[in-house]
Amino acid sequence: MIARDGFRHASFARIAKHAGLSSTRLISYHFAGKDELIQVVSADVIASIGDYMARRLAIESSAAGLLRAYIEGMVEFIVTYRAPMKALLEIFLSGGLRYDPPTEQVVCGHVETILRRGQVDGAFREFDSRLVATAVHGTVEGLPFMVVPLLDLASAAFWRI
Repeated sequence: MIARDGFRHASFARIAKHAGLSSTRLISYHFAGKDELIQVVSADVIASIGDYMARRLAIESSAAGLLRAYIEGMVEFIVTYRAPMKALLEIFLSGGLRYDPPTEQVVCGHVETILRRGQVDGAFREFDSRLVATAVHGTVEGLPFMVVPLLDLASAAFWRI
């Protein structure tokens, strides 16, 4: 419902109607309010991304393979799970997602680790791994902004590295 109608329209009444519930009591029984429901929805989508990516990355062993799996895996997730990603984007853009900017360094740390490993192994040349990790992570994290029905991210040739 959030993906379709937007975060601002996500009232318990509209969510109950969308879910086919006769009243909002079942929602309010499980959630203290809209904020708690939104945090649970956000956490669920984020956990799904983590689970998906962990499985995708687990089959790779080289730094180049890990970097490829990270980029292609995120694109695949966004394409496959458009509605949850659009909902998460709606929540984020509307200020409904609690976001702690200092943790951003931790978030792109896994990309930096892959890049540094590739440099040590000789797969990648020398460069500022933190800068490149931030650029790669920022680009991939920006993809949900392009989640529109006509955009075919999966066939974008530039994602094949």
